[in-house]
Formats: sequence, structure tokens, C-alpha cells
Amino acid sequence: MQINISGHHVDVTSPMRNYCENKLEKLSRHYDNITNAQVILSVEKLIQKAEARVHINGHDLCAGSEDKDMYAAIDALTDKLDRQLKKHKEKLQNHR
Repeated sequence: MQINISGHHVDVTSPMRNYCENKLEKLSRHYDNITNAQVILSVEKLIQKAEARVHINGHDLCAGSEDKDMYAAIDALTDKLDRQLKKHKEKLQNHR
């Protein structure tokens, strides 16, 4: 899985990048056909935002989260993407 991490109005440090990559790698446990993920980390005043778009076979899953802490925003983001991946996988299995 290819992961692109960018920041708007924030410097993406290597620990932040590693944390984000580790969290997104855990998504591949539920669904193996993830091709790439694009993550945007941004700051607006005191609110830390994390947004992601994950591309899987023919579909894009989008999620976003806000928190006062960037690491908590990344955690919430991966939880949302995890739920969406499980739901997508269940839909594929139910149609067959």
C-alpha cells in the first residue's frame, strides 16, 4: 500500500508520519486490496484535522476527523476508515 502524507499549515514530523503510517498499515488486516492512501493533516486555530482518502478496487473511501490533539485525530480517522472497510467487505460478501 502506498501512503502519501501531506500537511497544511503544519510541519509533518517523522514521528507523526511514522504514527500515521503504522495506523494505516493496520487497515490492511481487514482488506488486502488497498492500493493507496492519501492523508492530509491540517491545523486551523486550535483544531487539529486529519482527512484521508483510501483507494480500493474501484472505490474511494473518505473520512475526516477533528480533535485538539493530532494523534487523537489520526486515531479517530483510522477508526472511521476501519468501519468503512468492514462495511464494504460485508457488502461484497453478501452480494455473492
